[in-house]
Amino acid sequence: MTDLAHKRNFSIIAHIDHGKSTLADRMIEFCGGLSDREMQEQVLDSMDIERERGITIKAQTVCLNYKAQNGETYELNLIDTPGHVDFSYEVSRSLAACEGSLLIVDSTQGVEAQTLANVYLALDADHEIIPVLNKIDLPASEPDRIKQQIEDVIGLDTTNSINISAKTGVGVEDVLESIIQQLPNPKGKLSSPLKALLVDSWYDSYLGVMILVRIKDGILTRGMKIKLMSSGQVHQIDHVGKFLPKATKVEQLEPGDIGYFTASVKTVAETDVGDTITDERNPAIEPLSGFKPSVPVVFSSLFPVDAAAFEELRDSLAKLRLNDASFVYEPESSAALGFGFRCGFLGLLHLEIIQERLEREFDLDLITTAPSVIYRIHMTDGTDMELHNPSDMPEPTQIDFVEEPWIKATILVPDEHLGGVLSLCTDRRGVQVELTYAGNRAMVVYRLPLNEVVFDFYDRLKSTSKGYASFDYQMDGYQQSDLVKVSILVNAEIVDALSFMSHKSQSEARGRAICDRLKDLIPRQLFKIAVQAAIGGKIIARSTISAMRKDVTAKCYGGDITRKRKLLEKQKKGKKKMRQFGQVEIPQSAFLAALKMNDD
Repeated sequence: MTDLAHKRNFSIIAHIDHGKSTLADRMIEFCGGLSDREMQEQVLDSMDIERERGITIKAQTVCLNYKAQNGETYELNLIDTPGHVDFSYEVSRSLAACEGSLLIVDSTQGVEAQTLANVYLALDADHEIIPVLNKIDLPASEPDRIKQQIEDVIGLDTTNSINISAKTGVGVEDVLESIIQQLPNPKGKLSSPLKALLVDSWYDSYLGVMILVRIKDGILTRGMKIKLMSSGQVHQIDHVGKFLPKATKVEQLEPGDIGYFTASVKTVAETDVGDTITDERNPAIEPLSGFKPSVPVVFSSLFPVDAAAFEELRDSLAKLRLNDASFVYEPESSAALGFGFRCGFLGLLHLEIIQERLEREFDLDLITTAPSVIYRIHMTDGTDMELHNPSDMPEPTQIDFVEEPWIKATILVPDEHLGGVLSLCTDRRGVQVELTYAGNRAMVVYRLPLNEVVFDFYDRLKSTSKGYASFDYQMDGYQQSDLVKVSILVNAEIVDALSFMSHKSQSEARGRAICDRLKDLIPRQLFKIAVQAAIGGKIIARSTISAMRKDVTAKCYGGDITRKRKLLEKQKKGKKKMRQFGQVEIPQSAFLAALKMNDD
């Protein structure tokens, strides 16, 4: 048994690409967690997609034994967290399991938007924070300027900060020593009833559902019966273990430990992240304060390109859901695209990653509809409803008013690109809250409608600032807006998959853009096709696809003109009839291109 004074639980937090996973690699190497042969870059990033994109998606845990300079051996529980805004719920979850944090700041780039957001999460969790300046081996490194920036922007004392290079391993031992000296050890009683915080759960094809827990009080051993306090379910524990970094079985988990157990739980949905686990025979009186569940903010529909692959898509989504509790979906059908699923995501990167995993791991071809957000509709009869899909919008006469979600966005940008960023935010109906300076970089806080951000805001921001701006946001409630549903009609028939919500002031421009795009995408028929954008019964934009002309008079090589006229009249009548009863088949390629609708 390791006493509590010799344990430390900490997480590594930082902006994207500031070196969290690389520092974790060096620590594992230094403490001898893996042999040289087993070591690889970003060893904690287990998914192929994480390694390819160089980002962390799932927070990963590792337990290390470190022999300190004072001769004592300490047990360090490290949690490597994601840096991207879409996965900030992973960060808040990891922080709830720790007492302290290492804040990594790139000594060439300084404080970024996500650095700020993660520091605030750590302060909310009451953490002791050690600032670490990484990448000091680079020629552009300016540790003294960045220390001053950390003090000015965040307000953290940097007298005990450490300069390191996670790539070369310089300063890693200093980091381990400061963890032992500066971070508090965990608290907890061995004799109290079991109280464990459920930090994460995922599906393993051999062992079933694996549950990651942080023990606060009591002991968790093999064979004991445990109870999930939120659902009241009882399970018997099969295996108990720790990640060293490989999953290794142990006899028991004690206060301050972070480890895993399996208990023949069938689905991940049964295990609520943030739940409290206790002993069935001697239960704890009240649960631990968990953390906010992840709430999907962006919705999009997924349809298989081949309608026969629907069952395969359903099975694939169920398997993905086993490893990603933040992803939600429900079946839906569309007249144009057949059967599919309406899915909820934490943001656009999350949507992109789920889509890529479906295509790569399950070999599916998918059509993704334009992303939309949740609107609140207040009806004239006093009832409220949540609108996830624009095609479910009630009649305008039944609606009193519509509210849309707003976000509070923090953007850090070098001074020379500030003008472009401000005009971009203003174009997207943004309201400036504050503008402050730290050195030559501006920090702008804007309130923006989420609907305007989910399209291509992030790409525009990066191109406007030449890649130097960093962006972070948090939800900031709902606000009444003048929103309308724009329907797209092809040959006077509504195409439900292309309808979208827009602010009234921008509806005409967006409707015209999609009509013009469809005009080029839909193949010509033997009759004229009207492509229209409408709000309710009012047409706001129209493009016409001209008819292909078949030369019916080719066989007349002379004789009276009336013969030709007769044939042309017959053709005219036929075309009129075709226009009335003809079906326009919109090819899949046209759908895909139209759904990639940007404002260009």
